[in-house]
Amino acid sequence: MQGCCLLKAIALEFDGVILESVDLKTRAFRALFKEYPQHLDRVVQFHLDNTGLSRYEKFEVIYREFFGLPLSGDEKDRLGYEFGRLVEREILECPFVPGAPRFLDLVVPSYPLFVISGTPESELHRIIDARGLEAYFRGVYGSPRSKAEILSSILAQSGWRSDELLFIGDSTLDYDAARQVGAIFIARVPTSASSPFPSQDVKIVGDLAALAEGWAGILEDMATIRS
Repeated sequence: MQGCCLLKAIALEFDGVILESVDLKTRAFRALFKEYPQHLDRVVQFHLDNTGLSRYEKFEVIYREFFGLPLSGDEKDRLGYEFGRLVEREILECPFVPGAPRFLDLVVPSYPLFVISGTPESELHRIIDARGLEAYFRGVYGSPRSKAEILSSILAQSGWRSDELLFIGDSTLDYDAARQVGAIFIARVPTSASSPFPSQDVKIVGDLAALAEGWAGILEDMATIRS
């Protein structure tokens, strides 16, 4: 397949776009804060509403807004370690988003690919290596940098225009990051879930099998919009 002359690169969120790992991270948040049962439902809902946010930023908000407690650096590090311990083994075995390997195989000959995630970068590298995915990606980037900062850095280093970069994400934070830098955005929303995105502005796919199936048409739509 030949690459679209208007698209130069593709960035993808990891959790919820490549791996079906959102639910296991939700379980980890519930386990991590089980000693605060009076706040637990709000904590979990906050996590679900901000799936693309770094866990460390979530910890700060949870302690400040829900618990009314200070969060020391040591405690934040402990929470981060415990969260990583809870999810890292499971994430090595959790399934791919349907069609993810097919989509990666489809586009990797034509476009440099990048992972952009709220997961700590060192942990993200370990997971991608363990899942045998490292050969797909030119760059793997996680927290503490924001997604907008990472997208901006990729554009600055490559010399691509912002509308030559596609970001595939699954959260409104991903959408906001793409809009902030001017990148194209496609949202993955499972067919069983309601969309948090403004439908008139965002191309939505149920999974990466649907994205692969409709890829030629999506490229044509991009070209039409840009012409």
